[in-house]
Amino acid sequence: MGLGRIVASAVLAFGVTSGAWAQQAEAPPPREYSQQFLVPGSWFHGVHGLAFNKDDQLFAGSVIGQTLYRVQVDSGEVDRVIDPPTGMADDIAFADDGTMAWTAFLIGKVYVRKPNGKTIEVAHGMSGPNSLAFGKDGRLFVSEVFLGDALYEIDIRNVDKPDFKPLARNELRRIAEKLGGLNGFEVHKDDGFLYGPLWFKGEIVKVNLETGASEVIASGFKTPAAANIDPQNRDNVYVVDTGTGGIWSVSLTSKAKKLVASMKPGLDNLAFDSRGRLFVTSMTDNGVYLVDKQTGAHRTIVEGKLAVPTDLAVTSEGGKDTVHVADVFSYRTVDGANGDVTDVLRVHGETHAYPIGISVGPKNVLLSSWFSNTVEKVDRKTGKLVATLGEFAAPVDAVEFADGTMYVAELASGNLVKVSADGKERSTVMKELRGPVAMVHGAGPLIYITEISAGVVTEIDVVAGTRKVVADNLTGPEGIDLGPDGRLYVAEVGQKRVVAIDPATGAKTVIASNLDIGLAPFPGGPPALVPTGVAVGRTGIVYVSADIRNSLSATGVARSNEG
Repeated sequence: MGLGRIVASAVLAFGVTSGAWAQQAEAPPPREYSQQFLVPGSWFHGVHGLAFNKDDQLFAGSVIGQTLYRVQVDSGEVDRVIDPPTGMADDIAFADDGTMAWTAFLIGKVYVRKPNGKTIEVAHGMSGPNSLAFGKDGRLFVSEVFLGDALYEIDIRNVDKPDFKPLARNELRRIAEKLGGLNGFEVHKDDGFLYGPLWFKGEIVKVNLETGASEVIASGFKTPAAANIDPQNRDNVYVVDTGTGGIWSVSLTSKAKKLVASMKPGLDNLAFDSRGRLFVTSMTDNGVYLVDKQTGAHRTIVEGKLAVPTDLAVTSEGGKDTVHVADVFSYRTVDGANGDVTDVLRVHGETHAYPIGISVGPKNVLLSSWFSNTVEKVDRKTGKLVATLGEFAAPVDAVEFADGTMYVAELASGNLVKVSADGKERSTVMKELRGPVAMVHGAGPLIYITEISAGVVTEIDVVAGTRKVVADNLTGPEGIDLGPDGRLYVAEVGQKRVVAIDPATGAKTVIASNLDIGLAPFPGGPPALVPTGVAVGRTGIVYVSADIRNSLSATGVARSNEG
């Protein structure tokens, strides 16, 4: 299925006027409702692993999308090869016989797919299996990064036998550990050594696969993410630096470095086709690119304006909305009038956290991430990162009050935590939240929060320490915002719709139905893997991030007639 056949989008917008619609339980969308796309969507949900098979077909993987894709490099057409959750691929490799292998990073598994199409789980229980490569003799090597730090060999010699069982982590041959984040690597066809980047040390190393001994080949990179041998000149290894967007070549003999191309931060992987052409991925821009090794110019094969839009916030000025988007690999803003997308922070460029929750406070934009375990403060005026607060229990959202005090909802603990403006003092305001997802600051001391596991929207008075349910019987409530009409707007993901809720009576009005929202979580993951965001401007327009369509990418923007 090609991109041209997909109606893709990334943020939905709906017209809302204060008091214009009847507030009755489960009321249908009003007649004046209309929809209009604002930001077009794209393939992938962040694109990572990249590899060519022996027939020069390009395969790409997405961790959050949990899908493995095939990309036509001439047309940009994309089709799905392996669906979630098995298709989760942080890295991809092919053996000489056509066997494909990939790492399912978040679920700790490694898979192979034989040329006959059979998919086999070969390892489980790993701590962040990230990168992998085949040796010239068909041996399979896998590294752990971020959640672990080691290099292993997985014995797949008996994978075709009926009694083969996936190997546990302690059954693998551990080659080396505490390397410093051995990321996208390759085994040299000539000398049999592994060449790859150390993410946390900024180095490219050569690793002896029998002894685990390593030797530094090059250093001085900001955040090297992947390294591959040039098939046209096997003395050269090409390196992508995700922190700078630089693409480098390094001589294995002289160890000389040369900057080949400069792109934006957020590059993740690279691959060569049989003609020696260089392709790279950008997780931030949801893109695959062909890079000219001589001139440094690059051509877009496929790209997205947003990567994985999740939670939203909106600011309004002069009758114009600016939508703030937690885009997982970046923090971006979208012009509510024309859909223009602007980068504010790019992950691994200006920040190393992955924003999933977002809110705009009086002084700062707050970015929360259950994956990075951080809450970041971004100055509203300058767009600069001013503080990164850690040591939370999987923070999913945060709000800022006028005095700078923050309130953070923790998924792992179920607590609502009060945090001083400087981040040094913390106290628990409320316990036993049942799957908190998103929050909005109401009047005075009130906070409204969606609890996906309970199917409710709860009002919490942070001064009195009291709580009450304002709406129940919701199926998968996620994103929430307070509209200018005093109603709460909630993404009810389990029903594929947005509802407006009167906080005084709990009466619901259906604003939009049949939405492509609700990207499925991976096994063992949070109930809202990436929350569907809702934000309401003073213009009365409701913006909703849509995380799935046929593309499984950021889906669509709609905007209604106002009034």
